[in-house]
Amino acid sequence: MEELKIANDIRFIGVNDYDLDQFEGQYPVEHGVSYNSYVILDEKVAVMDTADKRVSKQWMENLKKALGDRKPDYLVISHMEPDHAANIGAFAEEYPEAKLVGNAKTFGMLKQFFGTDYAERQQVVADADTLCLGSHTLHFILAPMVHWPEVMLSYESSEGILFSADAFGKFGTLDVKEKWSIEARRYYYNIVGKYGVQVSALLKKAEALDIKMICPLHGPILKDNIDYYVRKYKIWASYDADKEGVLIAYASVYGNTKEAALKLAEYVRACGEKRVVLMDLTRVDVSVALSDAFRYDHMVLAGVTYDGGLFPCMETFLEHLKMKNYQRRTIGFIENGTWAPIAAKLMRTRLEEMKGMEFVEPVVSIRSHMTDETQLQLKDLAKAITTR
Repeated sequence: MEELKIANDIRFIGVNDYDLDQFEGQYPVEHGVSYNSYVILDEKVAVMDTADKRVSKQWMENLKKALGDRKPDYLVISHMEPDHAANIGAFAEEYPEAKLVGNAKTFGMLKQFFGTDYAERQQVVADADTLCLGSHTLHFILAPMVHWPEVMLSYESSEGILFSADAFGKFGTLDVKEKWSIEARRYYYNIVGKYGVQVSALLKKAEALDIKMICPLHGPILKDNIDYYVRKYKIWASYDADKEGVLIAYASVYGNTKEAALKLAEYVRACGEKRVVLMDLTRVDVSVALSDAFRYDHMVLAGVTYDGGLFPCMETFLEHLKMKNYQRRTIGFIENGTWAPIAAKLMRTRLEEMKGMEFVEPVVSIRSHMTDETQLQLKDLAKAITTR
């Protein structure tokens, strides 16, 4: 990948990882991921984070190319997660005179990962502290639990650049052509989504800044229409829906529950609902299903009774919703069971543990296969779920 110039005296030295198939060992990434890192070349030189160990060699080569015959004065550590911090040890060995810049919580984690906290090289900063590099000045913004307790953003005031750590990141390498919001939304809800309160607090701090560019640790550098990205994050952090629409998430064993879900979608569209999304939980990764559950304001769950409980993929889906603070949605239910249909009761019990949930009637209960009576119930459910 060619060297990317961010601004005067600021260079991109990150690396695209095309071979990664699962981010954090659980989220499928069809188009890999980027590990972003930056260098500010001023009277003093600051390196903004390192990269994952998978790309150590390439990252170090990029760093040395950007530095030329210069040596770094500082390594600013925004986040200690290994996909950004794995090369701190190699950096410290290569550049023994460089200071390591972080907050108090950073250095406790540094010792856990590397066996030393580099006590003699620490430059500990607090919220609102600054670091002058010459014509560039970094303003540090502590952002605990976005999404680790030591996370720290840096705002470079002369260029209006926000080095945003994991905030505003997305899955995918930098050269993939796709709409930002799709994979940024999946990234947000699965990685950061549990911490909406903390993200909202960070966004309030950001309102006081004149942000012209956002440089995240994953995904593209955001230069145009900054208000759009901030607006999206405000929606996501508040757990509001992006759009009005109905997600029908179903888990079917032999196809009868799927048939009911498809029929419901037909009836929902007939009620005038333009956005109806069908999601087969046995086929779609739970990270994708979770992202769409947050995207729309209404959802119908169609599930079966399985071993006296819920079909495993439905159980997993509901557990992920709870873990990521799913809330304030309108929910309908379809259940199917040959001798003991209790899926609707179990699904509702899980959802009642979440904040501000509203449930609509009727609950459509199928005994093995749809009948004329259950089709009428599906029509009634379609009307109920589309009433706002």
